[in-house]
Amino acid sequence: MNDVVICECFARDGLQHEPDFVPTDAKVALIDRFGAIGFERIEATSYSNPAVVPQFGDASDLLRRIARRPGVFYKATCANVRAVERALVDDAAGFGANEISLLASASDSHSERNLRRSRQDQWQNIADMVAAAGRAFRKVGTLSVAFGCPFEGEVSTASVLQDVERFAALGVRHVTLGDTTGMATPKTVKALFGEAIALFPDVTFISHFHDTRGTGLANCMAAFDAGVRYFDSAIGGVGGHPAKVKYGGGHTGNVSTEDLVNLLESEGVRTGIDLAAMLDVGRACEQLLGRQLHSRVMQSGLHPALAPA
Repeated sequence: MNDVVICECFARDGLQHEPDFVPTDAKVALIDRFGAIGFERIEATSYSNPAVVPQFGDASDLLRRIARRPGVFYKATCANVRAVERALVDDAAGFGANEISLLASASDSHSERNLRRSRQDQWQNIADMVAAAGRAFRKVGTLSVAFGCPFEGEVSTASVLQDVERFAALGVRHVTLGDTTGMATPKTVKALFGEAIALFPDVTFISHFHDTRGTGLANCMAAFDAGVRYFDSAIGGVGGHPAKVKYGGGHTGNVSTEDLVNLLESEGVRTGIDLAAMLDVGRACEQLLGRQLHSRVMQSGLHPALAPA
C-alpha cells in the first residue's frame, strides 16, 4: 500500500510549454512507461483548441493508442463544454480518459489571460461541464494561482475556500490547488491546505507546485505535513504555461518528479515508483527534448540509501 499518489504530468503540463510538436508515437511510448513504473495517475493530454495549444491536436489519437493499465487514471484537461463533449465521444468509442480536469482560476486577471473568460463566466462553464459529463469520468477541479496571482498579487484564503466549496457543491470530490507561478511558501501552503482539509473532509486535495523560485519541494513537504497525500509533478521539472499564452517569467517548470520521489522515499514515504526505472525514463525524456532537464537527482543520483546495490 502506497502512502502517496503522484500524478506524472510530463505529457500534458510538461509538454504544453514546448514550442515544437512532440510526435504522438513518442508521447504514447512515454505514457506507457509511466504506467509501467508505478504511476497511478498520469496526465495524458488536453482537449485544448489546437489553434491555441497545437501540442495537443493529437489528443484523441493518443488516447486511442496508449496501453491502459488496471487501476491507473489517465487524465485529460478540459477547459469548456466542447472539450467535455470531445472526451465523451472518445469515452463512448472505448478509449477515452477516465479522469478529467476542470479548470478555474483564483483571480479574474489570470482567468481572462489563461481561459479567456471572466471567473463568473468560467464557474458557469464548469457547472455546464459537470452537467454535460454526467456520471462519466472522475472529475478533478483544478484551481490555478491559488497561492498568488502574477497579475493581482495576493489571493485571499476566503476566496480559495469559496471556490473549493463551489467544486464540492457540484459533486467534484478531487480538488487541486495550484501554485501556477511559484508564489507559495511552506507557511502559506500549510495554512491553506490545513484549513481546506479541516473544512472539507470529504474532498481529496491535490497539490500542484511550480518550482519557479526553488521552493517546490519544500512546499510539497509542507502540504504533506498538512495532510495532503496526492501530488502533481513532472519528469525533469518541465512545464508551465502554454507556449502561446505567456504569464510569469524565469523558470516556469513543475516540481521535478525524480526529486520529489527521491525526497519522499528518503523520508520513508512509499510512492510505489520503481526508482531505477524512473531514472531510465528521465533519461528518455531528456533525449526526447534534446536538453538536460531540471532534475537534481538526474544529475546527482538517488539518495545513497535508496540507490540499488
